[in-house]
Amino acid sequence: MHLKKTALIVVLALILASLACSMGGLLARTEPTTAPALQASDTPPLPTEPPAPTAPPTETATLPPPTPSERPAPTIFPTAAGPRPSPSPLHFQIFDEVWGAVNANYLYPDFNGLDWNAVRAQALQRIEAGMTDPEFYAMLSEMIYSLGDEHSTFFSPEETRQLDAEFAGEYEYVGIGVIHTPIPERGLLSIVIVFPGSPAEQAGLKPHDNILAVDGAPIFDEQGNRRDLLRGPAGTTIVVTVQTPGQDARQVTITRAPVVLEMPVPHQVVLTPAGKRIGYVLIPTFNENSIDKKIAQAIQELSQEAPLDGLILDNRHNGGGQSEIMLNTLANFVNGDVGYFVQHGTEDKIQVQGVDLAGSQSLSLVVLVGDGTVSFGEVFAGILQDLSRATIIGSQTNGNTELMRVFDFSDGSRAWIATAAFRPYLHPDQDWEATGIIPDIPAAGNWDETTFNTDPVIQAALKFFGG
Repeated sequence: MHLKKTALIVVLALILASLACSMGGLLARTEPTTAPALQASDTPPLPTEPPAPTAPPTETATLPPPTPSERPAPTIFPTAAGPRPSPSPLHFQIFDEVWGAVNANYLYPDFNGLDWNAVRAQALQRIEAGMTDPEFYAMLSEMIYSLGDEHSTFFSPEETRQLDAEFAGEYEYVGIGVIHTPIPERGLLSIVIVFPGSPAEQAGLKPHDNILAVDGAPIFDEQGNRRDLLRGPAGTTIVVTVQTPGQDARQVTITRAPVVLEMPVPHQVVLTPAGKRIGYVLIPTFNENSIDKKIAQAIQELSQEAPLDGLILDNRHNGGGQSEIMLNTLANFVNGDVGYFVQHGTEDKIQVQGVDLAGSQSLSLVVLVGDGTVSFGEVFAGILQDLSRATIIGSQTNGNTELMRVFDFSDGSRAWIATAAFRPYLHPDQDWEATGIIPDIPAAGNWDETTFNTDPVIQAALKFFGG
């Protein structure tokens, strides 16, 4: 079985549908396949959409992958040894719901070359032979994974309940209160956000600081898996090895405490040597249900003392989320037609009703992008570029822009299925899934190797504004 479910309980990307098998909203893929996704050491990872499926380990292939017409139906789990339970009527019912949702709505009519009918026949044989509930839900997960788009994902009822609770903010975590991006090749966690009032903030930790070890133990084990070292009982103390880029490592003693998930939107005014006031806003996600309001509030706060001369929207860690949140944020900067959702030859035009926040509709914009810009994070940047509303600075994104539709099934399970693609308004021939978002001004820099003041991507943005 592949490993895409190892951290499902920390995925917050949800659209709550009111009817079983109904559309909860259009969502784009989140995490790039080549860049680490933001995660929290002790609190949930940064809200994102379903994690990228990870294929089962295989031997090194020497032949090119088969063409779609050559792809065989996947093998859906061998039967475990021992006595089998009687066939479950509920298993047959839920299988029909899941298979039928894909059959009627999947973005690619040829199912990416997969024989979807053969998948059905094989799965029904397995169900008829008798399956436990864990085996059944594992089979459905593998069945959705076999579509090969690396975006579509299945959640069992228990996983769905946990996700809903997290999205509703019903979870309180005990830890130190940071969100990080794991960098296993360098054996560290690089902090992106420090929660206000958290033990981490009280200990002086800041974004760009790197966590190297906890109580002397390395962050990653010998297999490259991250150890869960920062979470633990409230009141317990840990010694964290921390390094700020350009400085020596230091030991910081932190006492764990409850941390309530309330995603902040870091923002500040940068005064340039030329006397310009440039606003900076880090957009962590489009998948927290109030993030659009927090972004709007940040823009207004930055303009309180005096008008801004420009605004930097740091989108480099934005793994995407809900279309509504993305469009609400976009409406601060544009008004009118922005693109199309395309499915099976039909087009739905997308419009936004612009809102001016302290001159935001005419404010000069820079959007920063990189490997961590995914899904509606990419679409957001691409729309502003397509409409000549913003200059894009950074590195080319990976092109994970298929749009996901949420299906809730009668047993409480859920699937995210790729059902549509986005096309920009002025250049509908562009396929961002294939090309990603290409910056107007290339700039590169590793988050864990720089600070805010030395970040070459931010410096390129300030240079653009004449700072």
